[in-house]
Amino acid sequence: MLVLSSPSGAGKTTITKALLAARDDLGFSISATTRPPRSGEVDGVDYHFLTPGEFERRRAAGAFLEWAEYGGQRYGTLVSEVERVLAQGRHVILDIEVQGARQLRERRPDVVSIFVLPPSVDELVARLGGRGTDQPAGLEQRLRRAVDELGEAHHYDYLVVNDDRTQAVAEVAAIIDAESRRTRRQQASLERVQALRRGLTELVATLSRPAE
Repeated sequence: MLVLSSPSGAGKTTITKALLAARDDLGFSISATTRPPRSGEVDGVDYHFLTPGEFERRRAAGAFLEWAEYGGQRYGTLVSEVERVLAQGRHVILDIEVQGARQLRERRPDVVSIFVLPPSVDELVARLGGRGTDQPAGLEQRLRRAVDELGEAHHYDYLVVNDDRTQAVAEVAAIIDAESRRTRRQQASLERVQALRRGLTELVATLSRPAE
């Protein structure tokens, strides 16, 4: 399970979309949220858009692997979404905030977490300003939140600087490949351990039998 987080505007969503377009071994876990859809967003494709009441009912029923509040709205990862991707034989990739990523790291030992960094303060401000979705007060709020989010970066397994999108995507892809190889090696080693234990158990059982 691969988790990408970043301050708003650093590019985690752009990197995630590029990876999904380039690789068949990845599947995206579609998050649920209480925020209204933005222009062009489709329910069940970009997010599962839920009312606050429906979100709370699902949370109380244990339907979320993680959830967090961000900017006055709730976001969460549905267990059913993760199971859907895994059933396809793909690695799960999640584009989530630091609060949710913290919960996943605590609950799932198989999580590989990547924090995407902007190249500079000026570039982050330029990217956020270029969106045109915030008033000055909203921009200030996002920047204050970015300070807190950057304080979580040292808890992540990897840090990737998004100075050049193509390079950043390539770095994340290399991390995925390296972690996949490591997992396969671990699985092969565990299978060898189990085979050795079975062999030794059978040998001990033979030695402990009384001689005829």
